[in-house]
Amino acid sequence: MPHPPQRVARSLTRFGRPPPITKPLKRNWRTRLPIPHVDLVGRQFAPCRLEDHYHSTVQDNAMYMTYIHESGPRPPPRQIRLTYDPANPYARFRHNPPVGGSQLGKKPPPPDTPDNVIRLEKIVIHSFQKQAIGSRASLLGLIMALRVLSGETDKAAGRHAVTGVQLVRGKKSVGGWIRPNVPVGAKIEIKGAPMYDFLAQLVEFVLPRLKDFPGVLLPPPGATSHSPSAVSGVVSIGLTPQAMQYFPQIEVNVDAYPKTYGMHIHFVTNATGVGAENRARALLSAFQLPFTRR
Repeated sequence: MPHPPQRVARSLTRFGRPPPITKPLKRNWRTRLPIPHVDLVGRQFAPCRLEDHYHSTVQDNAMYMTYIHESGPRPPPRQIRLTYDPANPYARFRHNPPVGGSQLGKKPPPPDTPDNVIRLEKIVIHSFQKQAIGSRASLLGLIMALRVLSGETDKAAGRHAVTGVQLVRGKKSVGGWIRPNVPVGAKIEIKGAPMYDFLAQLVEFVLPRLKDFPGVLLPPPGATSHSPSAVSGVVSIGLTPQAMQYFPQIEVNVDAYPKTYGMHIHFVTNATGVGAENRARALLSAFQLPFTRR
């Protein structure tokens, strides 16, 4: 039986009166803002061009370029004896490394599978501010710049894994210059879509406008491939203070900052084992990051 016209019109009403608040909301004792009853989490609201480019093109090409065929299962690793006998009570609490030194730079990469294709995990940006040793207020401009570059704040949009800008503190005293637990700089870790957005701005707006930047320097041909940096899967570059003003977020309002800051940028990948840094360079070259030799 069809509903009468008045009842149909009433049922199509989408919003009505808001429910009365019977219990007041709790307030944050720091910000004095009300805390909602449910967790508010921000989601990705726009597609990321470089992230889609990785999943559609770069991922398959990177697996093809870095694939190492293995005909059978790997033999078990060779057991290397320790420097001191573990059963010796006199060497029980001594540092007991294996004979021949550290095996960090000698471990082979894991077997190539579709699950461990090389990918970019995070980008770490950090900057050292010498004036912060005498005045902590000099870090405010750096913190503002890093927030604008990354678009990340502490636990932004309810994402508890986002840490925002962190202060870098001194660990020990260096000749009366750096004291322990004194802020000397700032750093930030970028993951997910903001990470690819920062990489796109870097390779499309900043690096092409640097006149004296031919590319990221590669190690000489005779460099060892077993050093800790060669097996870490991390590619690091440094930018001068003049490069910061070329970022679009800073360029539109560069007068709002007391000065520009230099920075170190670390591209952290999931590559491990011998040749990890070369695979990381191959991945970044797919995103148009230039490399050159002296």
